[in-house]
Amino acid sequence: METTGAGSAKLVAACVIGGIVLGASVLALHLAGPVAIPALPPADSLRRRFSRRRRRPVRVYMDGCFDMMHYGHCNALRQAHALGDELIVGVVSDDEITANKGPPVTPLHERLIMVRAVKWVHDVIPDAPYAITEDFMNKLFNEYNIDYIIHGDDPCLLPDGTDAYALAKKAGRYKQIKRTEGVSTTDIVGRMLLCVRERSASDSHNHSSLQRQFSHGHGQKIDDSGSGSGTRISHFLPTSRRIVQFSNSRGPGPDSRIVYIDGAFDLFHAGHVEILRLARELGDFLLVGIHTDQTISSTRGPHRPIMNLHERSLSVLACRYVDEVIIGAPWDVSKDMITTFNISLVVHGTIAENMDFMKDDLNPYAVPRAMGIYRRLESPLDITTSTIIRRIVSNHEAYQKRNEKKEASEKKYYDSKSFVNGEGAENVQLCLPPRGWNN
Repeated sequence: METTGAGSAKLVAACVIGGIVLGASVLALHLAGPVAIPALPPADSLRRRFSRRRRRPVRVYMDGCFDMMHYGHCNALRQAHALGDELIVGVVSDDEITANKGPPVTPLHERLIMVRAVKWVHDVIPDAPYAITEDFMNKLFNEYNIDYIIHGDDPCLLPDGTDAYALAKKAGRYKQIKRTEGVSTTDIVGRMLLCVRERSASDSHNHSSLQRQFSHGHGQKIDDSGSGSGTRISHFLPTSRRIVQFSNSRGPGPDSRIVYIDGAFDLFHAGHVEILRLARELGDFLLVGIHTDQTISSTRGPHRPIMNLHERSLSVLACRYVDEVIIGAPWDVSKDMITTFNISLVVHGTIAENMDFMKDDLNPYAVPRAMGIYRRLESPLDITTSTIIRRIVSNHEAYQKRNEKKEASEKKYYDSKSFVNGEGAENVQLCLPPRGWNN
């Protein structure tokens, strides 16, 4: 009983003391005046912060053959990338191209090198099907987390005449971009076929470069094969806006190691890409000089270049290894040029159209060699522009038939062409579908 009484007394004492402390605290708060309590963020602000944390990247998919990849392909990829955050590119297999269009000029492994080197590409899917099947479409949506499938406004028809993107359109997951005017693989192959025919006419009095004939409209609808079909040569119209779209927004830093490499870069191919990759690894900033049409004609023959200066410049600018280009670079690398651009190293590959200039007294790299800043790089691939042309010549009949087949669809496109606001793609707002969507 005594123990119980003592415990009760302690409990009472604790309650009394606690009450006194609580009362003193209340009195102190009252005497101190109102206390500012931090305001909570508005509900909509909290929602926005939470949404930003949860936002996933918009992934878009574009496929293609990307045969003899050119600046038109690159511009399509640029527009597709503007519709999302990550661009996944499907590269069609050699067998699928042969079955649907005819034999490709460049094999799959070269086409993969080209596509992976485009600075707007996030990832690549090799051996993609030519037509978007239901199974492949579901794989894109559920395994690759693709939100939209992209294609240009030009028709893409299967051999049976049906739309290769019909399922994507039906699913509501299709977006369209603007086709790049003035170039296509069909067009470029046609240029080379014309080149072959003109070179065989040895008594021809016209020795101007092939590119200059096209730019002045003299190459259109030429047909001396007797087939009754001509190659449509479309006109490339260079604009300052297009160059800005392809250019990088940053220049070299004050302490950057600037590497310089120059060349024609005609029919931009995997060999070009690989030597540019090696050159970029030697410094912080890669500056690429692109020779004029006149320079190339004088050193490589009257039928070169196939692509004009602006076309070649855009192809090089689209490469992720390139930081800047000199459009119309001089043939000789001078001391003034090295100083002006603060060049640390001048490089050249071991594979080129013509290496005879290395033996001449008028070596274009004499100055950087004397300064000790010249280096020859072992070219990873034994490919030149002439390699690509020889592929066309060796399979002339097959490519002629392929072009004739393609011309009909291209003529239909141009005849029914209407304006597509693809250049405003950067401002398109996408409404994302549920992640678990399945057709």
